[in-house]
Amino acid sequence: MIFFDAATISITAWALAFTAALVIGFSKAGIKGIAIVNVTLMALAFEAKESTGIVVPLLVFGDIFAVIYYNRHTKWSYIFRFLPWILVGILIGVLIGNDLDEATFKIGMAIIILVSVVMMYWWDRRKSKAVPTHWLFAGIVGTIAGITTMIGNLGGAFSNIYFLAMRVPKNEFIGTAAWLFLIVNILKLPLHIFVWETITLDTFLFDLKLIPGIILGIFVGIRVVKLIKEDFYRKMILVLTALGALLILFR
Repeated sequence: MIFFDAATISITAWALAFTAALVIGFSKAGIKGIAIVNVTLMALAFEAKESTGIVVPLLVFGDIFAVIYYNRHTKWSYIFRFLPWILVGILIGVLIGNDLDEATFKIGMAIIILVSVVMMYWWDRRKSKAVPTHWLFAGIVGTIAGITTMIGNLGGAFSNIYFLAMRVPKNEFIGTAAWLFLIVNILKLPLHIFVWETITLDTFLFDLKLIPGIILGIFVGIRVVKLIKEDFYRKMILVLTALGALLILFR
């Protein structure tokens, strides 16, 4: 079981956690690509594996809002094609991550973040408009998304790659991803509670104190998403995320 004592949390850890909650709100409001930052901030605030359990209930709260707000844009065909592979990946992730020591877990999380950044950067620079149709593409990307969402709540980066590859329009992208990750994150809850034991009553009570950050992030994110320049924003997020991964690796 992961030991967690909210009474001993430093001011710095509180600030990082609240900022991560803001980022979750931004992400669930439709600013895709920023979600990796909240993982980085939480891993800096707490132990890498401990942080994964703290984040999941916050993600579920944000997912519920996103589903309510963007439900009309959901395309279930993409979910039915992608979700089964994510579930396979989650089961693999449970087996892989359950016995990892903290140092290995931290290194693995940093590597996953850096690989995610490189893949997102590569996909942004592709000129081809072709859409992959072979089931193997969904199978590989979905399985990796499942493994990474279980080990480090990083499946969003790989699901983004899948939806970008499918050329899904913006609103459909947001609505479909909202339902996909609400389902995925709810399914992860019992695994974190009963298998990894990274979610406890103490971590849940701590999460409740961070909900205002998510709400604020959602409120601001809805407005910002229409104003920010996409090219500059994505480059900024990729750079900050890569730096965050290096901080996790060498802290």
